[in-house]
Amino acid sequence: MVSTLHFAAALSASPIPIWLSSIAAFPGNNFWVPIKLCSSSLYKGKCLRRNSLSAGLNKKIKTRFSAAVTCSADAAEGSSVVLKDRSVSVILLAGGKGKRMGASMPKQYLPLLGQPIALYSFYTFSKMSEVKEIVVVCDPSYQDIFEGAKVNIHVDVKFALPGKERQDSVYSGLRAIDSNSDLVCIHDSARPLVSAGDVIKVLHDALRIGAAVLGVPAKATIKEANSNSFVVKTLDRKTLWEMQTPQVIKPELLKKGFELVNREGLEVTDDVSIVEHLRHPVYITEGSYTNIKVTTPDDMLLAERILNTTTVAV
Repeated sequence: MVSTLHFAAALSASPIPIWLSSIAAFPGNNFWVPIKLCSSSLYKGKCLRRNSLSAGLNKKIKTRFSAAVTCSADAAEGSSVVLKDRSVSVILLAGGKGKRMGASMPKQYLPLLGQPIALYSFYTFSKMSEVKEIVVVCDPSYQDIFEGAKVNIHVDVKFALPGKERQDSVYSGLRAIDSNSDLVCIHDSARPLVSAGDVIKVLHDALRIGAAVLGVPAKATIKEANSNSFVVKTLDRKTLWEMQTPQVIKPELLKKGFELVNREGLEVTDDVSIVEHLRHPVYITEGSYTNIKVTTPDDMLLAERILNTTTVAV
């Protein structure tokens, strides 16, 4: 599985400046923010100290990651921003082909313990009071799967057509959302195990910052290679994060990002990259390793195991 990784290593091709232990003020914010070993996609908030609550929660997490987790908790506690009920539009991406699965239908519609994969996150979002609508981006031939599930939920459900690339599908969904939404929450339907708790965390961070994404610290050693597959260097794992979804952005910021991307003819691999091109800070909210993307048959087996374990635990 290929994962998107954000890291604070200065790459010559990167259009985004890298700051090391500096102080900066970002547009749209009325406070100064300390930045330590981060790029604009590794926004670290305005507090780097550890408090007692975070210390208790982070005993099993390596020390090098505690700053980011603590920073999020401290900022949320001290923030006057309120996440309102029915203020979030979810764009559920369900138009992928899923060729690596080798199945007769797209992977997001394969049954996982008797239920289509895409419906797991669909139901998770539909039960959240903060969500006003779910815009499902899918091929019309699969709309009936979600139409049949609408009877069990209490949020509005809309449909949009998928595009050629991911960013085209996101743009299609963005055009269908309610214009009064405070946040756009973009999620890959092939990630069925995202938890409501993690979603709430990333929604709060996006409301504070403007853009936030769930991610987990990289566990594997990552090497940079040249075009001939020879190692160029080993990247510092302490600065590497694996990106997940949801990726949450304020609508006006996402629209402005799309204007730039479309005007310049840029291609992006994930949603917050659109905002990065505006040089707006993007916050990484620490998520869970169980929020896997089901891409291969092995992923399917792992997802079943996680679900079975969760059911037994409950």
